[in-house]
Amino acid sequence: MLILGFESSCDETGVALVDASGAGVPRLLGHALHSQIEMHQAYGGVVPELASRDHIRRVLPLTDAVLAQAALPLSAVDAVAYTRGPGLAGALLVGSGTACAMAMALGKPVIGIHHLEGHLLSPFLSADPPQFPFIALLVSGGHTQLMRVDGVGRYGLLGETIDDAAGEAFDKSAKLLGLGYPGGPALARLAEQGRADAHTFPRPLLHSGDFDFSFAGLKTAVLTQVKRLAHARPEGPATPALAEALSEAEKADVAASAQAAIVDVLVKKSLAALEASGLKRLVVAGGVGANTRLRSQLNQACGRRDVRVHYPELHLCTDNGAMIALAAGLRVQAGLADLDRRPYAFDVKPRWPLAALASADA
Repeated sequence: MLILGFESSCDETGVALVDASGAGVPRLLGHALHSQIEMHQAYGGVVPELASRDHIRRVLPLTDAVLAQAALPLSAVDAVAYTRGPGLAGALLVGSGTACAMAMALGKPVIGIHHLEGHLLSPFLSADPPQFPFIALLVSGGHTQLMRVDGVGRYGLLGETIDDAAGEAFDKSAKLLGLGYPGGPALARLAEQGRADAHTFPRPLLHSGDFDFSFAGLKTAVLTQVKRLAHARPEGPATPALAEALSEAEKADVAASAQAAIVDVLVKKSLAALEASGLKRLVVAGGVGANTRLRSQLNQACGRRDVRVHYPELHLCTDNGAMIALAAGLRVQAGLADLDRRPYAFDVKPRWPLAALASADA
């Protein structure tokens, strides 16, 4: 079964084709991705209306490129999948509208996929795919969650962020340091030049006894430290002038110390979830999962505990169509996809908890 997948939840347009025939992991036949980073850099963040318009321009040329990679015509597609949510409403509508129109023209089924389920299952496309059950750490710009995963559609939420996600902590700290968009990768690069022990930033909820996260206080601590280094008034506003008053070495030390605080929390909470569950397998997915320090710290800590850690391939850590097509293929194999969905009316879910999806499957 050939499944064409579309991802358009935020600032990447992704299209991919997988072969979900048989019982094995769906095989990736082709994928193409366009990132809008360069377009949004001038604004310091994603502009939803611009994102939606760019998705419209990119989606069909990317589809042609994927089909050319696979050396297959569009008529060979057996089902079409798309990201139904969560994400930016206008951006989601581009992918969902394209997918449903294409499926209707082909007379084929259409499958709406949860964006986070795509991330959660994306390591199955790696050279070292996991096996169920496992603990999953989902870390991205807007989500930080720990899940117990017993199978496709069988997800139990263990803990999540109660305010800012880890990716937001990276981005907001980067903005305070005057770094460009996207802030997370820029802060990680700068951190390589700094000392992780230069500043003692808080590790929120580290000893809370549960699996929840909180990173809003860390952002405040970074702001306070930046003001101190800039000799600014504590009650003053956060302006670009603060970062300009810091030397490059001072910025690097703040970046390294902030990154260390975020990573420490992610690692220790993940280890606690593994210990509580008794499982020996951890999956890390989402954009922050590409962070080098996070991977290094997790690999070392899990290696000492005889725990296997699985990641998506680096080029599949960010949003992409491959994870959406894969999730659809795994759902088809598990008997969880509605292949008789008619008519081709569609909706999107900008706010859609993954736990709600698991409850619906149950």
